[in-house]
Amino acid sequence: MPTSSKLIDFSSVLAAGVHDMKNSLCLLLQSIENLSLMMPEANPQISENLASLQYEAFRLNTGLMQLLSLYRAEKQNLPISVDEHYVGDIVDDLLATNEGYVANKKMQLEVDVEEDIAWYLDADLINVLLNDILINAMRYSKQRLKLSTFEDEGYLCFRIEDDGPGYPESMLQAGNCTMHEFDIASGRTGLGLFFARMIAQAHNNNGRQGSIHMENGGVLGGSVFTLRLP
Repeated sequence: MPTSSKLIDFSSVLAAGVHDMKNSLCLLLQSIENLSLMMPEANPQISENLASLQYEAFRLNTGLMQLLSLYRAEKQNLPISVDEHYVGDIVDDLLATNEGYVANKKMQLEVDVEEDIAWYLDADLINVLLNDILINAMRYSKQRLKLSTFEDEGYLCFRIEDDGPGYPESMLQAGNCTMHEFDIASGRTGLGLFFARMIAQAHNNNGRQGSIHMENGGVLGGSVFTLRLP
């Protein structure tokens, strides 16, 4: 019986499967959003359950995006498509994506954005990065969040703050780990931070590199995440 001399490239098969699953999840998220609009606002239990569904679906979608990007990074370095974008447009997309979750959780999201700033960046990757951070900030905050953008010493900064308990020390340390140091037992937290740092560092300009920074405190007293892009 003839046998194939070519082994199956399992990583490519996995990447294709992840892509299909991501498409299905996008349809699921849209269905949850539509359901949120149809439900009466007077039922807090339904709103809470819908918010939980949205959060878990966002987590899965972000995880799949991270796997796809890591696969592409292994094959050809992380491919980025840099173009000029208005910061206000990026923030508007981010807010539109999370509008239903914010409403269902009855959260207060303060936005301080200099909308007229234009910057060269990969809008899709930056949106995925910021969405993951914002979703987790909403998950652990008590009620208040703040999203701000500003320029600092030639860098464009996106900052997300919340009024939650702040980052645990283990998470602050994980922000500086390399992929070789990543412990699978740490779950999505370590991988998410590695992914965020990989996206930031893929943005280069005149010898300067993007970066992420995490701390506790800020204006709301909880976690503070800052993305800096040259």
